[in-house]
Amino acid sequence: MKILFVCLGNICRSPTVEGVARQLAEREAAHLQLSFDSAGTAGYHIGATPDPRSRHAAAARGYDISRLRARQLQPGDFRRFDLLLAMDEDNLRDMRAMAPPGLQDRAQLFLSYAPAVGLRAVPDPYYGGPEGFETVLDLAEHGSRALFVAVAAIIAGRR
Repeated sequence: MKILFVCLGNICRSPTVEGVARQLAEREAAHLQLSFDSAGTAGYHIGATPDPRSRHAAAARGYDISRLRARQLQPGDFRRFDLLLAMDEDNLRDMRAMAPPGLQDRAQLFLSYAPAVGLRAVPDPYYGGPEGFETVLDLAEHGSRALFVAVAAIIAGRR
């Protein structure tokens, strides 16, 4: 299963979630054979590495996101990925507006897979302090693990 994480600029939230999900899946859910990528609904930072604060916070927890590069979401992504997971409602709305006909349902909220966290959106840390980047990491870890459980159930249902 191919999963794309999406935020606005693809330099804070979605690359952090991509890096966390990738490393957790390798350790905890390799049997699911998941692949991950991330993108932004806007093209502000195409080709840029994740925000230095995101890289620093991730590295402090053992996640390396330094090799990731920002890219913009494309309509073709709706055919290439099974799930496109938005970090918030605004990005979800923008994603569904650009989705090819019949593929809008592939776009969902990332945290809809982790209702126990009590949030629907991963807050954008860009204009805040370091605690916002820690919150993104917390939500990435909880959300990724919950996503793995849901994907395992989906895969089991296909067999």
